[in-house]
Amino acid sequence: MEHILVVDDDRETVRLLKMFLEMDGFRVSQSPRPDVVLELAREETVDAFVIDCHLAGFDGLDLVRDIRADGDLASKVIIVTSGKDLKEEALAGGADFFLLKPFSPTELSAKLSEKLSDRAG
Repeated sequence: MEHILVVDDDRETVRLLKMFLEMDGFRVSQSPRPDVVLELAREETVDAFVIDCHLAGFDGLDLVRDIRADGDLASKVIIVTSGKDLKEEALAGGADFFLLKPFSPTELSAKLSEKLSDRAG
């Protein structure tokens, strides 16, 4: 079972994503605090990240760059979400995919499955 770490400070968004992703067979953890994400991802053996661009006091794209610079985590799948169209910036920063909010949880699940399969294959 693939383990997804959702990094978002909106509790309702996290609750819904967790519910839908778990229904699709993923194990889901969450963190509203980007400053602990790298440590948490190593401790819990994360397979993929879903990162909101706009975190309280922190740019989610900086976190994407931090993950890509980390030798243990650099190859993990990263999907970035935002209410603003930041697709070019997200992909240039190292994201595997960008989803503009509001998005369908089914679309997120399908993209996670696709990207994780690409990495495994």
